[in-house]
Amino acid sequence: MATADTAPADPCSPPTSPHNATLIGSVQRAIRLLEAVASHEYGAPAKQLARETGLALPTTYHLLRTLAHEDYLRRERGLFFLGEAAERLSSSGAAQKRRSTVTDTMARWRDSIGVPVYYAIYRDGEIEIMCVSDTPGNPAVEEWADFRETGHAHAIGQCLLSQLNENIRRDHLARHPVQSITPYTVRDSRTLLQRLERTSRMEPVTERQEYALGTVCAAIPITVGDMAGTMAISLPSNQADRLLPAVRQLQREVGRALGSLAISISI
Repeated sequence: MATADTAPADPCSPPTSPHNATLIGSVQRAIRLLEAVASHEYGAPAKQLARETGLALPTTYHLLRTLAHEDYLRRERGLFFLGEAAERLSSSGAAQKRRSTVTDTMARWRDSIGVPVYYAIYRDGEIEIMCVSDTPGNPAVEEWADFRETGHAHAIGQCLLSQLNENIRRDHLARHPVQSITPYTVRDSRTLLQRLERTSRMEPVTERQEYALGTVCAAIPITVGDMAGTMAISLPSNQADRLLPAVRQLQREVGRALGSLAISISI
């Protein structure tokens, strides 16, 4: 327990023992070397890296050998390049940044429109909900029946299925047959297929209490690489008059942000 004359140790403060200080210094030098190598697309020799980082040449050689042994660097004809381990870190960091960008953007849309926002894709024969942005005041629909198995009953699933070719669509319904979820759910696959065939590529897909009583939903198609994707919203059924204006607003927001958002990734 801290007293009036002492402060609790900061768990994020670096250790101060000589041994730990040496380790920290080694890590810092290794990071400087990695950054230097990363700045040279066509590789760089040890002597150049030593000059750029201000490290002694023996120290540089030692750290380069260690980093190469751990696959953070690779050496070809006397030049050093980033290795597989470093590239994995870079790829992971970039993916996290893109994921954060999508999450932040969806939260902004959620707040400006005043509805929960959903992002989903169709991948490997299944519906995948990738991200949901809601608030206590505007909660998302509770997944009381597996979204993957009930795509026929909700706007997300219907929007994704409408983007598939007929064979893939029929295969999906053979694996996940149409079934009554509520009194308003489409009754059979023939009726559903007819509805999907009539769906315009640019028009929102809407459903009213087909998946959950007391809830209405709408979804719009988006491009996610070569996969079908969708953004969707939901509202309580007593606010059904807000559904189309809200999804139109979402459609405009997505259209403005789609290029910069680079949402054609699997989060």
